Amino acid sequence: MTEDVALASEQLPRPAYKRILLKISGEALMGNQQFGLHPPTVAKIAEEIKALHGLGVEICVVIGGGNIFRGLQGSAQGMERTTADYMGMLATVMNALAMQSAIESRGIVTRAISAIPMDQICEPYIRRRAVRHLEKGRVCIFAAGTGNPYFTTDTAATLRASEMKCEAIFKGTQVDGVYDSDPKTNTDARRYDRVSYDTVLVKNLKVMDASAIALARDNALPIIVFSLDEPNGLAGIVQGRGKFTVVEPG
Repeated sequence: MTEDVALASEQLPRPAYKRILLKISGEALMGNQQFGLHPPTVAKIAEEIKALHGLGVEICVVIGGGNIFRGLQGSAQGMERTTADYMGMLATVMNALAMQSAIESRGIVTRAISAIPMDQICEPYIRRRAVRHLEKGRVCIFAAGTGNPYFTTDTAATLRASEMKCEAIFKGTQVDGVYDSDPKTNTDARRYDRVSYDTVLVKNLKVMDASAIALARDNALPIIVFSLDEPNGLAGIVQGRGKFTVVEPG
């Protein structure tokens, strides 16, 4: 390493967290499409994860399945809820495999880990083994939610973050934080820099579902909400740069 490169490296802000969980909605993988996976979007997220991994951060990932199938929508259309939820879990496995392929093509070792046993394509979820993967610098992609119906991937993300002893959940969305109303429909919507778990629950701010927020609150696990289009990227957000909202104790 040259002296100039070493100096530049020393000047970069250190990551504020050593181990994080990145939560991405399935819809975020659609790009400008109405359904399915948008390969350039998947590649962009993989590049963001690579950049963060290069800073020495240990990374867990949970991806929703709404770009392929949503259990609640299936249930609303007359499908039995448990069956619909299991179909949604399978959709998250498809997304996890796509993200695994994109990340590994960039030279990062990953493990796709499923809460529902399917040994030919994913590892079964064993907490101690998953922790060891993180310690070895592997990116762990958790699929199939909690393995139980009636629980969303938001709750699964908070559960896995707690079990893995992550220091924060980073939720990538289409907006640059938490607002008091929908900024897409209300130009006067106000963005919070910081907001408490209780405020999120009382005002129903739609950060994550209520079960996930309550679990994060009980474990004092901060949630950082940011835009996947943030100019500084995920690595910048983890270093404290850019626009985002921190959900934390009041």
